[in-house]
Amino acid sequence: MTSISVVIPALNDAVMLQRCLADLSTQSRQADEIILVDNGSTDATADIARAAGARVLSEPLRGIWPAAAAGYDAATGEIIARLDADSRPPVDWLARIETEFASSPEITILTGPGDFYGGNWFVRILGQYLYMDGYFWSMSLWLGHSPIYGSNFAMRNETWQDVRGRVHRAVRTIHDDLDLSIHLQPHQTVRLDRRLRVGISARPFDTWRGLGRRIGWAYLTLRLHWPEETPLRRRAARRRWKAGTRERELPEAIA
Repeated sequence: MTSISVVIPALNDAVMLQRCLADLSTQSRQADEIILVDNGSTDATADIARAAGARVLSEPLRGIWPAAAAGYDAATGEIIARLDADSRPPVDWLARIETEFASSPEITILTGPGDFYGGNWFVRILGQYLYMDGYFWSMSLWLGHSPIYGSNFAMRNETWQDVRGRVHRAVRTIHDDLDLSIHLQPHQTVRLDRRLRVGISARPFDTWRGLGRRIGWAYLTLRLHWPEETPLRRRAARRRWKAGTRERELPEAIA
């Protein structure tokens, strides 16, 4: 059976983390390890994680990317799954991840969307259609493949080992999931499974400032990779890789 590590970066999120860990405890396919990366909490975040049996690490450099990267580095599972402290995974979340990776060896990263909870109906609609659907649509056009959604994805450990030295893991004002998406090689594939869903809090959209900050981070992430990772260059690199793959396969087919 494939081993799975679940990584959760957190900062002062004790209440929501407790619900997330409770949901993980009821999974039909249990995690082989849960890693909580404490990013400098002053509340009971670390204590709650330890009480639930999670392995607790400390990352003093503030930011989601530094914390998440520390968790990925420490993960021992063949598959590294990622949630946020406010994520609410359904009971079959890990089972679905395991099944898809086992049945599709070509998958490098598996990701899915989130369903917003909390806030008022307008905030949830704004988050779902403007932010969530807008992210998948616009970044798919830019990348040439689906982007990763950081609150709900899983990757092979070997993929992280390959990419960890290229990502901007020490930068806190960019989107870690988009940065990771950009640094994948042409042969590394992302599968978007819209059935792989988790609940996520709508609290980032309680204010226009919160929404604006996330849009601003998206701009900074793309700007950081300009012009090396423009859409045209990304598609050209993928075409070259596909052409090279066909050339390598042709002699084998003839033989």
